[in-house]
Amino acid sequence: MMSTPAGFLLPIHVISALLAITAGMVALWVAKGSALHRTSGNVFSIAMLTMTASAVVMAMFFFPNRTNVVAGILTFYLVATGLLTVVRTVETSRNLLRACMLMAFATSAFAYGFGATILAGNAMRWMGVPVLVFGTVGLLAAIGDARVLRAGGIAGAQRLKRHLWRMGMAMWIATASLFLGQARHFPEPLRHAGGLRAIPVLWVLAVMFYWLFRLRNRRNDAIPASHARNAAPS
Repeated sequence: MMSTPAGFLLPIHVISALLAITAGMVALWVAKGSALHRTSGNVFSIAMLTMTASAVVMAMFFFPNRTNVVAGILTFYLVATGLLTVVRTVETSRNLLRACMLMAFATSAFAYGFGATILAGNAMRWMGVPVLVFGTVGLLAAIGDARVLRAGGIAGAQRLKRHLWRMGMAMWIATASLFLGQARHFPEPLRHAGGLRAIPVLWVLAVMFYWLFRLRNRRNDAIPASHARNAAPS
């Protein structure tokens, strides 16, 4: 099995997923801006990009699954743009950010079409709901990219919120995929304990919204292009 491309990619996917979720839990919990947050965030970003890239390749060529293709591409996009927000200015990453935005728009359009097809089917219609959710998340994020590109920069609380919600949403997708979507790989007592497996999924959302709430009273606006060069990343 290991001699095949799928056999090579699968362990990479599994290891990077477990590493991403572990590092993501740490990054979400610890104080933002701390050394531990930066280190765990870097590990999370690299592991997530590896995990989603391998997932997309496997879902496209080895284990065909269009839902996983949509989820993988949009999660990769969320991590990439969330990382760009804190490591580069809009001015220096404009072309890359524009390419990511177009990819998100295209993937969301596909997700809406695919989701509508599933909902119109005669069986397993509920499977169209998560596809439409992915499409909506990607569409909202891409619209956010368009606003930032038009403004020419982003700073203050808005910059932190952009980073936080994109990384948090990517973490939520990965956590839900593992704990809710891979029940068959858990020990027998946990396979039928959906409530217990949902705890880490809900925890990710709770912590993400907690930090977003902490930022509610800070300045919350994109800045014009003329000031973008002064918004150096931290």
